[in-house]
Amino acid sequence: MSSYDIERYLNIRSAYGASFGPDGERLSFLMNTTGTPQIWTLQEPRAWPEQRTFYDERVTFASWSPERPELIFGMDEGGNERAQLFRLDAETGEIEALTAMPDAKHRWGGWSHDGERFAFTSNRRDESVFDVYVQGRDETGEAAELVYEGDGWLSLSGWSPDDSRLLVSQAYSNFDQDLYILDLESDERELEHLTPHEGDVRYQSASWAPDGEGIYLVTDEGDADTLYLAYLDLESGDMETVIDGNGWNVDGIALDDETGRFVCSRNVEGYTELTVGEFDPNEPTAFETFPEPDLPGGISGGVSFDPDAERFALSTSGDAVNTNVFVIDVESGAAEQWTSAPTAGIPPESFDDSDLVSVESFDGLEVPGFLTLPDSPENGETPVIVDIHGGPESQRRPSFSSVKQYFLDRGYAYFEPNVRGSSGYGSEYASLDDVENRMDSVADIEACVEWLQDHPAIDPDRIAAKGGSYGGFMVLAALTEYPDLWAAGVDTVGIANFVTFLENTGDWRRELREAEYGSLAEDREFLEEISPINNVENIEAPLFVLHGENDPRVPVGEAEQIAEKAAEQGVPVRKLLFEDEGHGLSKLENRIEAYAEIADFLDEHV
Repeated sequence: MSSYDIERYLNIRSAYGASFGPDGERLSFLMNTTGTPQIWTLQEPRAWPEQRTFYDERVTFASWSPERPELIFGMDEGGNERAQLFRLDAETGEIEALTAMPDAKHRWGGWSHDGERFAFTSNRRDESVFDVYVQGRDETGEAAELVYEGDGWLSLSGWSPDDSRLLVSQAYSNFDQDLYILDLESDERELEHLTPHEGDVRYQSASWAPDGEGIYLVTDEGDADTLYLAYLDLESGDMETVIDGNGWNVDGIALDDETGRFVCSRNVEGYTELTVGEFDPNEPTAFETFPEPDLPGGISGGVSFDPDAERFALSTSGDAVNTNVFVIDVESGAAEQWTSAPTAGIPPESFDDSDLVSVESFDGLEVPGFLTLPDSPENGETPVIVDIHGGPESQRRPSFSSVKQYFLDRGYAYFEPNVRGSSGYGSEYASLDDVENRMDSVADIEACVEWLQDHPAIDPDRIAAKGGSYGGFMVLAALTEYPDLWAAGVDTVGIANFVTFLENTGDWRRELREAEYGSLAEDREFLEEISPINNVENIEAPLFVLHGENDPRVPVGEAEQIAEKAAEQGVPVRKLLFEDEGHGLSKLENRIEAYAEIADFLDEHV
């Protein structure tokens, strides 16, 4: 049995989302000490941090003004994802609601360089589309100026160095975007299209070059299978490769647009490799590099430069390393840990690391995954949880999970596959589960289970499936397609019926999701055929269904219908709904209740 209960594990903290203040002395970050992420500030490494917000709801981001001691932060209500923007005066602690339109989503677009204005996109005019707004720092509500009416999923990539233009991104799917420039000083305010293309091409993580004459971005333009860092010359329209991922994705770039200093990350088999450099002002694709910082854990991101770009902050994590903020000296690469997110009195050396493994699937495809064994596993008697990520265009990476460490401590093994359709392994791999190939990814799960059954440590009769969101669909599909493999299934905020899911998801998401799953108009019959709700009579394993009642992505009806239908078949079913949660569980007391019940359920059936 576990030496610590689930409440102790869930009290392990994370510090992330760092932002340097305009004086370069203060650092803000998010930490979940109170049970939900709130804003904290620090003035020196490992000092006692000061809590700056005190809400029951989660703060989603915080961004310092470049000129004044104030931050803008985002917060939604009950997990409904309709984020509102607020301004915090760091001197007085006073907080002002900037948007105050609770029915609309607000997506942060950044401060202007003079700190007088900020930009965002919002669906306040029409729930299904996002428009571009600019607002004065001390204006509120309807004072925001609508500067462009959008017709889809628009987001912002920042202000030009002279604050006259905004870089606008439009997403059609996770694998197809466009970039535009919006000239705020022209009368027409039309978008200038930067990336005309055919087919699916990704244009992501776009940043202005310091002279405003070009854009750095990651893309797979030119039929590349993985993302590379490129420079787009605005006058000629020419795109040049800056850093090739060499078979792996360049995930993104953080760029200081005054100095040309940058941090670029590459995702190699799930682990982060950083390039720290400085662009040549006369030759935009040339750069010098600085030493790569030595960080614990293997996963890092969320870069924020200090005002003179001599240092940058980022958060880092690993299987056995809970998330903390480090500050890196650009030129030397020296890394210093600034935050001390506590491990709730659990010795960090008791946390277990995963091994990267590869499983051959039914058609010869190699499926990567991370297998973590508990300390001293008993041969042939170790139960295992197969934890399937959502997305589907997501990727399980070896970052810290207190839930995983809890189950390892209880004697479970933990297996996290990246089945076909996962991101991180190239466009072709990610497309192998699209529409009519959806069930091939479920067949990958079968191959993984058969591989686990042959593993000397694993008890082949004690294998449980667990997953959230799209991973919840994968759990339900695995239980209906391969019922004899499973001892139990845990479905959190999962899709049971693709038709009702697409009919009831947020208006702003439907088109993006249909690009992945198939459309109601053209693929309804197929969507019904693969929906677990229509194959529920096959389920044999006990099922636990959890959901947030405010979920705007996968409506709570998905949980209610699968729990009811499975129970009618005589399947042992538990159902747990949370009235103050959305797509996932963000509040500590709810997470404690949920995972205590999950542990109890798995102990009973596995």
